[in-house]
Amino acid sequence: MNELVVTAIWITAVIWAAFNLIPPAMGLGELSRIAWFHIPVAWICVLAFGTAVVCSIRYLKSRDLLWDDRAVTAAEIGLLFAILATVSGSMWAKKAWGVYWNWDPRESSIVILLLIYGAYFALRSAVDDPERRGVLAGAYNIIHPDPVVNSAGEGGMATGMILVLNAALIGQTLLFSWIFGMASRIRTLKREVLHG
Repeated sequence: MNELVVTAIWITAVIWAAFNLIPPAMGLGELSRIAWFHIPVAWICVLAFGTAVVCSIRYLKSRDLLWDDRAVTAAEIGLLFAILATVSGSMWAKKAWGVYWNWDPRESSIVILLLIYGAYFALRSAVDDPERRGVLAGAYNIIHPDPVVNSAGEGGMATGMILVLNAALIGQTLLFSWIFGMASRIRTLKREVLHG
């Protein structure tokens, strides 16, 4: 079966389970269900940025532009998921703490992460030569600090909640894998067409 179809079925099942098998948390009500989206999205943010670092290392070792294509693709996905984690976390914070933002360590770290990768993309856009751009961006990607995006654990959760959360993490990981593979191939084909 097609990887995208399997991923879509898996994520649909997780969404169904989050709304039908898990009761709303006391005090947060239905908004507590955002955890089944927020935590996996934050996980993909970390996974994508970690993948970008690994691909950057591979590029710096091999100077094969395929690895630079993969590094920037993973960084783009990571940035998108960091924004989604910020928005979903803010929605939860508004209900839990009465404000959208209160600068707790996780919120502060994601702002730092967004700034780091904003600078990464600015650096990439400032250099025209693909090989030089790959070297500079790869080195930057490796040496930047790695703040913790979300350190939420599973402590205190019922078994059903842990199962749904783990299924959500797997579903988002499958989605990342599909997006990363497809977007990397498109980027490589585009580079080969434009630069030969």
